[in-house]
Formats: sequence, C-alpha cells, structure tokens
Amino acid sequence: MNTIFDETLETVGESLHSVDAKAFGSLLEDCEKALRNSGSVIVSGLGKNVPVCEKFVGCMVSLGLRAQFLHTNTAVHGDLGMVHDGDVVIVLSKSGETPESINLAEHLARRNVTLWLLSFSAENTLAKMIPNRLIARLAHEGDMWNLVPHNSTTVTLMILQELAISLGKKFDIQLSDFKKNHPGGGIGSILKDAK
Repeated sequence: MNTIFDETLETVGESLHSVDAKAFGSLLEDCEKALRNSGSVIVSGLGKNVPVCEKFVGCMVSLGLRAQFLHTNTAVHGDLGMVHDGDVVIVLSKSGETPESINLAEHLARRNVTLWLLSFSAENTLAKMIPNRLIARLAHEGDMWNLVPHNSTTVTLMILQELAISLGKKFDIQLSDFKKNHPGGGIGSILKDAK
C-alpha cells in the first residue's frame, strides 16, 4: 500500500546508499583517532544545517563523546577558538559553494586539524579545497521547486547520527554510561532502575 511518504523514503534511501562506505569508514577512523587523543569532533554548518549539527552534538555528548558545533557565521568572530590541534572538523554544505563555508575552510586549512566535507556535490569549490569528502547524491529535495532543504537535511542528519552511533560502538559505550548523562525526561525514567 502506497503512502504519502513513499517518494521521500525512496529518495532518501537512494541518497544514503550513494554514500561511499570506504569514505564513511575513513571518517569514522579519523573521528575515533581524534577522540582517543583527547580531541573533539566538530561539525560546522549554517542555515537549516544548524539544528542538524546540534542534534549530532547532542547525541555524541549524551554518549560521553566530545563534540562541538561551530556555527559557520560566528566562527570567524572568535568561535574558531574551540578548534584545537588534532580535532576533526566536518563542514556541512549541500552545494559546496556557500561563501561563508569557503571562507571558514580557508581558515581551518591553516590549522592542525583533520578537515572533512559533507556535501551533495563532488564538483564544487569546497570539494577542491577539502581532500576528505563524504558525498551523497540526491535526486530531488522533494519540494515544489527542488530548493527547500528537505531531503538533504534528512540525509545529512542520518549520516551524522550513524557516525555518532558507530563511534559509540567503537568506544564500547555502556548503558550505565549513557544513564549517567541522561537522568531526565522519558529516557531518564526508563533508565532509573537500570544497572
């Protein structure tokens, strides 16, 4: 039986399947290495990618893994101070042509960090600047004009969430660890008596 979500599910699924598993594995390794060396995983975006970044950071932190959100616009106004040697910085840009992201990448390239791009185009300015790339193909945003960030933000969120959960597995995060970080809400109630 068809549902109103079928087209979206198909488009998002095709996009996720287009992500190169080897590239994702390399990103996972780089993040693991940074975290094991007391570094952080930093995600940077703007516009509709801001809540996507915040969700990823929230998941990472709840697992006890160091992560931060670097807003692309405020980065050059002092927030670059959160970036330290050995960190992994993932720049989110659907087009790879956003001027603010290009400017940020130029500054990050001068630092001792591992820089990654998460984009939906392999042929763009940021892809030429950043050697480590995770590229997803996307047939359509799913809106009336193929412009509204809809399917792209969903795919980006799913990729980053998979990264967070994969890192949790790499670090053998236990339920007891998660419980310490999440005492409130519905999850806190569920875990109240968990050991």
